[in-house]
Amino acid sequence: MARINTNVPALVAQKNLRRAQGDLQISLERLSTGLRINRGADDPAGLIVSENLRAEIASVNQAIDNSQRAINVVSTTEGALNEVASLLVDIQELILEAANTGAVSDEEIRANQLQIDSAIESITRIANTTTFAGRALLNGGLDYVLSGVDFADLASVRVHGAKFGTRTSIPVEVILTQSAQKGELQFRASAVSSRATVEIRGNRGVATLTFESAASVQSVYQAINDISDATGVEAVYLNSSNPGSGVALRSVGYGSSQFVSVTPLGGDTFDVTDVNGALVRFDAGQDAAATINGALVIGRGLNLTLNSLTLDLELNLQETFPLSATSRFDITGGGALFQLGPDINSNQQEALGVQSVAGSRLGDDITGFLSQIVTGGDFSLVAGQARRAQAITDLAITQVAQLRGRLGAFERNTLQTNINQLEITMENLTASESAIRDTDFAAETSRLTRNQILVNAGTSVLALANATPQTVLALLGG
Repeated sequence: MARINTNVPALVAQKNLRRAQGDLQISLERLSTGLRINRGADDPAGLIVSENLRAEIASVNQAIDNSQRAINVVSTTEGALNEVASLLVDIQELILEAANTGAVSDEEIRANQLQIDSAIESITRIANTTTFAGRALLNGGLDYVLSGVDFADLASVRVHGAKFGTRTSIPVEVILTQSAQKGELQFRASAVSSRATVEIRGNRGVATLTFESAASVQSVYQAINDISDATGVEAVYLNSSNPGSGVALRSVGYGSSQFVSVTPLGGDTFDVTDVNGALVRFDAGQDAAATINGALVIGRGLNLTLNSLTLDLELNLQETFPLSATSRFDITGGGALFQLGPDINSNQQEALGVQSVAGSRLGDDITGFLSQIVTGGDFSLVAGQARRAQAITDLAITQVAQLRGRLGAFERNTLQTNINQLEITMENLTASESAIRDTDFAAETSRLTRNQILVNAGTSVLALANATPQTVLALLGG
């Protein structure tokens, strides 16, 4: 049939040409932007998935930056602690030199004391001035805040990490289930029965004592205490109101690492018993044990350490903490919280407590504090307290070393491994997002060529379709 009002072939050609031109425009857009999805209409489902992936990638990127910033904070803190440790070693050397009183004059001891004063002042200055982006690091600003600690039961409390989660405070309940004990042997006599040479051994060392026949128990008491700093064994009267009842030979410290050994030499006799009266030659101490928030903790002497998913703390019990007693306190705030994962929840956060390293905080209530060995302090060199000053300095060195160790472990085992894991996650997420959203140039170039050909062909076909109605003129001319 020949019709001129409706040119169906032209309509068909226009439709296909319009579709080819649309496909050509999409190909040009994808090749120019490098993206397969430029708007929701390109791939609605793919757009949703890719946007979620983009959000995850941004979160992971920020988590990596957070972890790197945390490493910078730890490195700054550890660098300052390294200087504190160096000053403490210098103090230790000065104390040991001053203890050599047979070769050191009083003037030299006073000079050493002045150097110690200056070193402790420098330690406190470092504690007060070490900052990162305005955040104080070593003055106690990153330590945890405690409430309700009963120091009649707990000599000291150090919180190394606490995750609050959705809580505003963390209650801590300590129930003593096993008391710490000293190693103890008893000499239950008013005098030595016959001449005896005895080896006294403790965790600090060994010494040999000789007691003459009929030597009084007071002589035994005095002889053992005179060398207690060398052996780690001290003597106390079994009954202070009746010294003649005998003495107990006890380890200076508490715990299973502390012991007392009494061995007669050369066939001599020197009978000692345990607390139950059985003849023995050796006795070790016992470590404390307790439940902390329901978790059983076996300590080391009077020291208890809990390291759980949400709480990392260290407690030193008082000697008078009664068995089965309960002590409670709360952690109400403080500490440093590091957001190391892409989601804000406790599983992707790490908490760290950094105690003050000022001279007034290094040490403890039992041994003493570093600030007490300065001029005018209770344990200064000029006051003749070199032994106590050394014990305090040893404790301070240990505390700083342990803090540095915790920071190093946190950086190496938590932060660095976290960054490695997040970088792998970033690679996989980016690859997934790219597969969904980016243009495949090889495939898209092929489609571009095809669409260009279709547009050219469609244009030619449309021209032919528009020319077809003119054939009617031949009928009219005939």
